Amino acid sequence: MTQESKDPMAQQQVGPPRVVSIHIALASRLPMKSVEAVAMNAGKGIPDDRYENSRHRHLTIQSQTSLDEASLALGAPIDASATRRNITISSGLVPSQAGDRIRIGEVEVEVVRIAAPCKLLDDDIVAGARTALRRRAGSVCRVLGGGSIRLGDVVDLQVIADK
Repeated sequence: MTQESKDPMAQQQVGPPRVVSIHIALASRLPMKSVEAVAMNAGKGIPDDRYENSRHRHLTIQSQTSLDEASLALGAPIDASATRRNITISSGLVPSQAGDRIRIGEVEVEVVRIAAPCKLLDDDIVAGARTALRRRAGSVCRVLGGGSIRLGDVVDLQVIADK
């Protein structure tokens, strides 16, 4: 009889990454609200989110794989909503190079830049969270095409842009 590993990194997901959480906040510093779906607007982002209509920051995306790594480094769990990212995917590494494309459900997004962890995370999670999340905090994206993103949607991390 085999014993299941308690190490979250040891658990392998079968199949492509999927959306496991969606969070929005009406304004900076307000709590993140968990939702089951969002309707994305091309060039605008998520309706009723703090970054709606911003120039380039329409959506943030992070990976549970990276959160698990950060949790191990920190020695404490990091809840997806505590990082203040909009979309958390089940597995994989989120592309971080400007111009990289990702398809999330019906929506295609373009990476603008890596998402730097905020210094407030040490207050909101635990001291050291910001350092543990460095290079693991996901990416900031621009919405190229509108549509819906729902919990469980498949995520394609390797969309090739037509150039």
